[in-house]
Amino acid sequence: MATEKLYLESIEAGYHQNFDATVTAVEGQKVTLDRTLFYPLGGGQHWDTGVLQGPNGEVSVTEVRGRQAVEHTVDENHQLESGDEVRGTIDWGPRYAHMRMHTAQHLVSGLVYELFDGARTVGNQIHADRSRIDFNPIAFDEAMLMTMTEAVNQRIDEHLLVTDSIMTRDEINSVMPAERTNMDLLPSFVTDLRVVQIGNMVDMCPCAGTHVANLAELGHINILGKKSKGKGTQRVSYDLHLPETTRSPIQTVL
Repeated sequence: MATEKLYLESIEAGYHQNFDATVTAVEGQKVTLDRTLFYPLGGGQHWDTGVLQGPNGEVSVTEVRGRQAVEHTVDENHQLESGDEVRGTIDWGPRYAHMRMHTAQHLVSGLVYELFDGARTVGNQIHADRSRIDFNPIAFDEAMLMTMTEAVNQRIDEHLLVTDSIMTRDEINSVMPAERTNMDLLPSFVTDLRVVQIGNMVDMCPCAGTHVANLAELGHINILGKKSKGKGTQRVSYDLHLPETTRSPIQTVL
């Protein structure tokens, strides 16, 4: 049974912290729910952590994985059973950090493509404190990194909105080159895609991750370094300064 992924309902859904769900399966410390706000590892983004409040008390969620049925790894003595009603709460600090970092990754990837002859994003890893993006083909020098940083921070200062919508492959391909959206990396049987857009097509990319609603929430980007990964691929690491504008979690229970 597939788990309903509540964080995909809208950009705003990423700000929700609490939800109610029913346990559908239990295997050792892995608990599957019928619906969840917890983001599972995938797309370069790290999983969420938090707690589940069940009939026998509160248990910690330390790992979340799965594409269809989402498994939540919980305390060894959790006592949860199939059919139990639970209330989940996301650890807001890491979740919000991932939202900021992932949105920054989209912005950087889109601008690098535009600035440097269509250099593609071929990998990324999103963490709360620092993240990285792999680009190909490119060989950054310090001047190029400075140009990229200035372009990214200029867009952040414009406070562009981040939106999402459902589009078909043909719709996306009609407005964005397939190599920019990495369409070749998506399974061919997936026809309707959730697309995240920054501003007026500053970046447009199919993505199931969590994102902030406005670039003002990012703070300026800081490039930590670059590293060659061979065959024309370079890895750029970055973190984010604290922004002037932040958002608190939405406490309404989904």
